[in-house]
Amino acid sequence: MEQLADKFGWNRARGEASLSDVHRSIAVRRSGSTWRRAAAFVGPGYLVAVGYMDPGNWATSLAGGSKFGYTLLVVALVSNIMAIVLQSLCARLAIASGRDLAQACRDAFPKPVAFALWMLAEIAIIATDIAEVIGTAIGLNLIFGIPLELGVIITALDVFLILYLQKLGFRWIEALIITLLGVIAVCFAVQIALADPDWGAVILGFAPTTEIVTNPEMLYLALGILGATVMPHNLYLHSGIVQTRAYGHTLPEKREALKFATIDSTVALMFALLINASILILAAATFNVTGQTEVAELGEAHSLLAPLLGLAIAPTLFGIALLCCGINSTVTATLAGQIVMEGFLEIRLPPWMRRLITRAIAIVPAAIVTIWYGESGTAQLLILTQVVLSLQLSFAVFPLVMFTADKAKMGALVAPRWLVVFASVIAVVIAGLNVKLLFDFVTG
Repeated sequence: MEQLADKFGWNRARGEASLSDVHRSIAVRRSGSTWRRAAAFVGPGYLVAVGYMDPGNWATSLAGGSKFGYTLLVVALVSNIMAIVLQSLCARLAIASGRDLAQACRDAFPKPVAFALWMLAEIAIIATDIAEVIGTAIGLNLIFGIPLELGVIITALDVFLILYLQKLGFRWIEALIITLLGVIAVCFAVQIALADPDWGAVILGFAPTTEIVTNPEMLYLALGILGATVMPHNLYLHSGIVQTRAYGHTLPEKREALKFATIDSTVALMFALLINASILILAAATFNVTGQTEVAELGEAHSLLAPLLGLAIAPTLFGIALLCCGINSTVTATLAGQIVMEGFLEIRLPPWMRRLITRAIAIVPAAIVTIWYGESGTAQLLILTQVVLSLQLSFAVFPLVMFTADKAKMGALVAPRWLVVFASVIAVVIAGLNVKLLFDFVTG
């Protein structure tokens, strides 16, 4: 089947598998209950979900919640629906073709175009990493009082944690991510219980309102939330890590793998929505209600929580959640960097060296910029990274939609017509919103 796809749909054979050191390293049961077979596919979705709640998202959600209360919750919901559709296409591309998005781009486009796409993907990963490095460093500063500059250097050490866990097996990386996600969820559950939001207003916040379009300031923040939600590196990441599962090569086995992988990413992204909505609800219930409508700095939000919630533990929980988010995000960005570099450039290096190089490419600029800006400029810097990501996003989304709609490349697992139309609308909407966001940023 894969040979046929290579012969007819693709220009050449795939070459080395995506993340070759862990490719098909997790066994998938051929028999037993559906639940046991589905359990083998639980994991990649949570690694992807991390990108939907990185510190860049925190900045936009805090600003949205403090300024406009619960109104922008509907934007978080719409963003999440878009993410679910696009991530399901990533799993489809990987399972149908045996390629990740970077490998597919290298095969389908002329060398100069593929090289330009690689450069754009690297810029996106650097921009993502700046947000993550800042988030982790601020988290360390808030909890332990570690200076921002030292926090940035400590952040760079997570690559060794990844290398160690990868040696134990890819499941260990997934276990770390899911554990940290659990800690984040508990931190927010406690903070929201303390904040005691108006649940009627929360439910109304998920209903669409024309005010989002008519109020320019609200529209700008809404676009920021949308722009910060679907991350370019996540599309590359998902199409690589799905292939860590040793599903079969027959069409029924691939169909089942696609079903379970899609369920995994959908459930995980609904969890990400829960976290993003929690940040917005917390900001609305604590800052907006008390008339503090200009909170966007993560450090400022942390210092304001204790007096408003009346408990000294609240800011600590905020710091812990932020630190967990930062660590999670840097782990997934490192893996995405490896998939992008290997897929586009076919660089043959030992896995540990590849990880160190991809980490250095992302973290060195991130560290320089963070130290240069210092603590005072972190909010502007976080918003700037979201604008950079917005610009890059379409260059990953359009090829993904194009490949999954191509029957010659995808064979029997080609995306159904309705899904292609839906994904195309999402791609155009994202592109249009990002152009608007860029225009506002340049003229604002």
